[in-house]
Amino acid sequence: MRAIEICVDSPEGVIAARDGRADRVELCDNLFEGGTTPSIGAIKLARRVGGIKLHVIIRPRGGDFLYTDVEFETMKFDIEAARTARVDGIVIGLLTADGNIDKERTRELLILAQPMSVTFHRAFDVCRDPLAALEDLIDVGVDRVLTSGQQADAISGAETIKKLVDTAGDRIVVMACGGIDETNIADVVAATGAQELHFTAFEDQASEMEYRNENVAMGSDDAPSEYLRRVTSAEKVRATVEAASNS
Repeated sequence: MRAIEICVDSPEGVIAARDGRADRVELCDNLFEGGTTPSIGAIKLARRVGGIKLHVIIRPRGGDFLYTDVEFETMKFDIEAARTARVDGIVIGLLTADGNIDKERTRELLILAQPMSVTFHRAFDVCRDPLAALEDLIDVGVDRVLTSGQQADAISGAETIKKLVDTAGDRIVVMACGGIDETNIADVVAATGAQELHFTAFEDQASEMEYRNENVAMGSDDAPSEYLRRVTSAEKVRATVEAASNS
């Protein structure tokens, strides 16, 4: 059975993903930096949404995946909080300075996370050797790896994803991601053989604020206006799920 995971940034996104008939969500905060750990309030509220599995990213900051001791301890506390909130899985990614999987720390977090499922996120896409990294993750006992084949999107990285899927067999799940939508998901499935797929399904939503001061920006220059939000669209999720089902 093919599984569809939607990356969302709010409990409302979880509801939209469920209504669009996704199987699972990855709940994140701060997607402009690739996703960081959401608040415990967001996690608890998302857990109340029935009918869909909930995975939570455990990432203390944006940037690289070489963490200080303090950041690593933070990840441990966040995993404990996620387990207490009864989430179904966590999403982690740790590398060594030389670009390999940090097996020791990954194993430590995996043990702490039990019985939750563990996904290794796209830190994998910036590691030194994807095939060696895949074997390291299998050795540690990670359940799944998220990858665009070390390219900007799944179409560009399809050859590598296919190689990873074939190498993995039934030892670990290889979940394809990167620029996937209703127009290309069938092509990604055909080119990679991936049985799990991960994507966002955002649409722009204008603010309902009537009074606006456009002279002040609260975020970085790369962030959208405070009067425009990206929200997960149940319709986009459903269209992509249907396209995958027909592939």
